[in-house]
Amino acid sequence: MAEETKSGMPTAFLAGLVVVALLLAGVFLLTRSRSSGDPVAEKPLPMGATEQAYAVQIHFSDVKMSRAANFLNQEVTFLFGSVWNDGPRALHEIEVTIEFHDLFNQVVLRDSRRALGARSAPLAAGQRREFQLGFEHVPQDWNKQFPSLRVTGLLFE
Repeated sequence: MAEETKSGMPTAFLAGLVVVALLLAGVFLLTRSRSSGDPVAEKPLPMGATEQAYAVQIHFSDVKMSRAANFLNQEVTFLFGSVWNDGPRALHEIEVTIEFHDLFNQVVLRDSRRALGARSAPLAAGQRREFQLGFEHVPQDWNKQFPSLRVTGLLFE
């Protein structure tokens, strides 16, 4: 009977090692894929002659700003409003460039963001959609005025 106990023990031990190894490998793969260095930068959207001609039909309205402190007590500036597609084509994505200025009207922060991203539903002709953009690091010498917004990329459906 002592021999049966000895032969069962290594099998249970090896099975336990295999389970632990699989769990560790799974954790390693999950953390590796989530924090694989810098986040992948989005490719700029096209802004050729067709997109430039259509950009005049994109309007921003009800643009407001607010500032809030995040959980680390850092100031975050939010820009939100509505984007309106006044043209005849549906838009899948809209890229805007936002410029914050100082008291001398010089640009202190220029950032391109998606007001309408790949994960949202297309913006059909004549439709409006709300957008919100957050900025964690707005320079101290910003003049506290609304930044300028301009369309710098479009992707048609």
